[in-house]
Amino acid sequence: MRLCNSAALAAFLAAAVVAMPGQQHPAQPAAGAPSLTVDTDPVRSPDAVAPSLPSGPLKKQGGGYLLHTDVEEVVLNATVLNGTQLVENLTRDDFQVFEDGVRQTLLSFQHTDLPVSMGMVIDNSGSMYRKRPSVNKAALDLIMASNRQDEAFVVNFSDEAFIDCDLTSDITNLREGLSHIDSRGGTALYDAVVASADKLAADAKRPKQVLILITDGEDNASTLTLEQTIRRVQQLSGPVIYSIGLLFGDEMSGREVRAARRALEMLSTETGGMAFFPKSIDHVDQIAAEVARDIRSQYTLGYHSTKPSTEPGFRRVEVTAESKGLGKLTVRTRTGYFPVVRAVKQTAAVEK
Repeated sequence: MRLCNSAALAAFLAAAVVAMPGQQHPAQPAAGAPSLTVDTDPVRSPDAVAPSLPSGPLKKQGGGYLLHTDVEEVVLNATVLNGTQLVENLTRDDFQVFEDGVRQTLLSFQHTDLPVSMGMVIDNSGSMYRKRPSVNKAALDLIMASNRQDEAFVVNFSDEAFIDCDLTSDITNLREGLSHIDSRGGTALYDAVVASADKLAADAKRPKQVLILITDGEDNASTLTLEQTIRRVQQLSGPVIYSIGLLFGDEMSGREVRAARRALEMLSTETGGMAFFPKSIDHVDQIAAEVARDIRSQYTLGYHSTKPSTEPGFRRVEVTAESKGLGKLTVRTRTGYFPVVRAVKQTAAVEK
């Protein structure tokens, strides 16, 4: 079994998932369920959707009560650029945040090197065989250039996604996870992204979350579409996605290159990240260093929406920044989110 932490995987597989209409997931494994000692896809089904929780009064459950409460805080990780240069000396007053065109009041502001929970999501299909040594080196260099309190996991994917190292800060474990190179099968990129975003939502210890996606081709094996993938990440208020597309060489047609480039650009732009397209494998390490620098230079902005979270639908977000003496600034952050209602359990004395 190709895992760094089989106990953590077992707990993850045992967690409840929300099924699509018409599907049922038993609370306990059915008789004859696959053994955890068999190498299998360790991530949630990518067709799971964000739970919709009703709001209302307290409902008694056992010895306590279950309170459904609205959570309206929105947290944005934002990168500010003056041309191509990072801007790192702005204050709270330099920022304006708009949700669906309505200005919001900033409640929190940070510009520190916050630790990150990171997923390294790396194409392991047949065409990646010669590229993986350079990709693995760049991935490790990125991790070592990041905050020492970061945690990361490794997902290798072809037509299935496998966690080859669970969340850890141990470079040795991460190096071992990256070394599992099968280089076979197709490219189920969208399924791997959703599964990795679900993994972060379930297990990450850090509120700031990132996916580093490295691939050399167009998705040709996923059950999900690009649009469904972006929506799922937005439903989770999910991670910033940085994409590195190794789309050079003669293996792909012009149409395939354009389709792959569009997909990676959309995944990154909609989540507040960036897509990179090096002209050779020799440039990947330089890009990894740029990504690490971008992550560590971000501003973190928090606000309470002027809309209640019970009002459904996608909320479009725009952030602007101005500072005296600087030219026109560009702010990169996620384009929006779906409101999430969470359930909070509160205990209470039971009447005799």
